[in-house]
Amino acid sequence: MLPNRLLALMLLALLLLPVESFAADRPNFVFFLVDDLGYMDIGANNPETFYETPNVDRLAETGMRFTNGYAANPVCSPTRYSIMTGSHPSRVDATNFFSGRREGRFRPAPLNDRMPLDEVTIAEALREAGYRTAFLGKWHLGPTEEFWPENQGFEFNVGGHHRGSPPGGYFAPFRNPRLEDGPNGQHLTQRLTDEALAILEEVQDDPFLLYLSYYTVHTPLQAPKDLVEKYQRKAEKVSDLNEFGDEEQVFPTDRPRRVRQVQRHPTYAAMVETMDTSVGRVLAKLEELGLSENTVVCFTSDNGGLSTSEGSPTSNLPLRGGKGWLYEGGIREPFLIRWPGVTPPGSVSDVPVVSTDFYPTILDIAGLPLRPDQHLDGVSLVPLLRQEGEIADRALYWHYPHYSNQGGIPGGAIRDGDYKLIERFEDGRVHLYNLAEDIGERHDLAEQMPERVDAMRRQLHAWYRDVDAKFLQPKDGREPWRPE
Repeated sequence: MLPNRLLALMLLALLLLPVESFAADRPNFVFFLVDDLGYMDIGANNPETFYETPNVDRLAETGMRFTNGYAANPVCSPTRYSIMTGSHPSRVDATNFFSGRREGRFRPAPLNDRMPLDEVTIAEALREAGYRTAFLGKWHLGPTEEFWPENQGFEFNVGGHHRGSPPGGYFAPFRNPRLEDGPNGQHLTQRLTDEALAILEEVQDDPFLLYLSYYTVHTPLQAPKDLVEKYQRKAEKVSDLNEFGDEEQVFPTDRPRRVRQVQRHPTYAAMVETMDTSVGRVLAKLEELGLSENTVVCFTSDNGGLSTSEGSPTSNLPLRGGKGWLYEGGIREPFLIRWPGVTPPGSVSDVPVVSTDFYPTILDIAGLPLRPDQHLDGVSLVPLLRQEGEIADRALYWHYPHYSNQGGIPGGAIRDGDYKLIERFEDGRVHLYNLAEDIGERHDLAEQMPERVDAMRRQLHAWYRDVDAKFLQPKDGREPWRPE
């Protein structure tokens, strides 16, 4: 046994080592965030999908696929905030995309259009621990430069600024203040991937976070001509019978909204393929550099697939609704994590998880202390990834007090076990669904199960109070419903 004095000196020496010494053996992280990608858009979740996603499917086959993975919000900026901070966006009133102030029968809730600078982002936490940090693609978390990635913990910022869609479209000139133009016609998704590969070359000797936030598959619907033509030929073989159906519309109109029911949009399919090819290129680069076995890869989206507006390019069936809706089609996401050497390949978890869980999970994997004062709404998924335990039972919550561009209804929702309750903010109506038996949310059980409705509603209202949720505002002398 070592003498006490010698042992104390050894411990002191360890404490005095620079952060980089501890970081050397820590895992790397690659985080793919694909804008507007629906749960049913990847083959791993939907073997019958019209789209071709072999690289994403292989990622699922080599890691864990979460069948009940959710975004914290049915639109982009709030979910992006939740990933960056591990907190629910309603806590800071970041409840809509950051330029979304559309009115309906009532005025929307107050909107904070920036991620506060005093938030400790996942990039800041990892950078403090000696990680190199790189952001590429869509940011949409603040209106001016002071709120952009380089001021939120990222050493590299390629393309991240205030806009939610690519200002120049998907082909150069990009008109992006954080991305130099390439030759005319250069494709944006390919360019961001090229930049990511170059950054991997530069940071390969240090632990790193590469956060690749593709603008794809957000509108405008644009893709390389040869790929569009490929899917035009493929679409000819898919029946267009019942290609569109009717979905409800916001109160009080009875006019239905068109919703896509068949996946066969050639340009959207081509956009999905460009994303998938790019994911494959990044994964191949990790292999080439000998980094794969020490790199954790996460893959998700920021909201459901776009099915009810702006060209309605994809179908989320059997999930109801899409982007901008509190139905499953608007919030259930592709949700994949690969942790080599720890999570058995091809693992599947049916445990409900949400985008706020990524931050504490990444810290836990890295061996860094969790921040319970900050991560009030997320938990580490390491017990699931290790398949050595479960996470505590919990309810999941959503709060969207806005009129979406996609026709979605302002409301809140809670999922507790198999049951999901949706509450409408215009008039206070509620709906109850058993997702285990009715994933399409077509059979409303509210009248049959009043006691469950009452219990879940009380639970949801307590959560509103906890996060200081805001609600619809009066308009033209009309008062919206308010929770008690």
